[in-house]
Amino acid sequence: MAQKPPTAAERASRLKLMVFDVDGVFTDGSLFFTADGDAMKSFNSLDGHGVKMLQSVGVQTAIITGRQSGIVAARARELGITHLYQGVADKTVALAELLDATGIAADECGYMGDDWPDLAVMRRCGFAAAPANAHPEVIQRVHWVAEARGGHGAVREVCDAILRAQHRYDQLLAAALGG
Repeated sequence: MAQKPPTAAERASRLKLMVFDVDGVFTDGSLFFTADGDAMKSFNSLDGHGVKMLQSVGVQTAIITGRQSGIVAARARELGITHLYQGVADKTVALAELLDATGIAADECGYMGDDWPDLAVMRRCGFAAAPANAHPEVIQRVHWVAEARGGHGAVREVCDAILRAQHRYDQLLAAALGG
C-alpha cells in the first residue's frame, strides 16, 4: 500500500530553517522609485515579528532574492536575518550554499515565494509556501498557501503555522500574555 505524502503541518514541524523571497512575499510586490532612481519598499511589522518568533524557538531564517537592495539589507539586519542572498540569478545555487553553510538538510528547510523564479528552489525544500496572491503556477505547486497577500501578513501567517506545527505557538502566546 502506498504511503500518504506528509501534510503541510508535518512538513513544517521538521523545519530548522525558513527562507523567504522579498518582492511579493515580504512586500506587496510594488516597486516605488524616486526621481533619482532610488527604490523604496514597504514592509509589514507583523511579518517582522513572526520572523523574530521563529528565531526565538531556534528556527533560522534567511532571504534569497533576485534583486539587490540596501533597503532589504537594512530590513534583514533589523530582523536579525544573517543569511542574506541578494542579486541571485539562480536561487537553487544560493540555497545549496545556504544549506552547506548551516548544515541543514533540504527537507528541514522551508521556502516562501510567489513567482516562477522561486519554483525550482521550492521543489528542493521540504516545505514550500506562498502568499495568497502568488502566481497560479506557484500556488498549484506549494504545500501551504497563506490567506494573506504578500506584504500584508503572509509571512506572519506562515510563521504562525510553523510555530503551531512545532507546538510552540501556545507557549509564545502565553509568554506574551504574561503567563
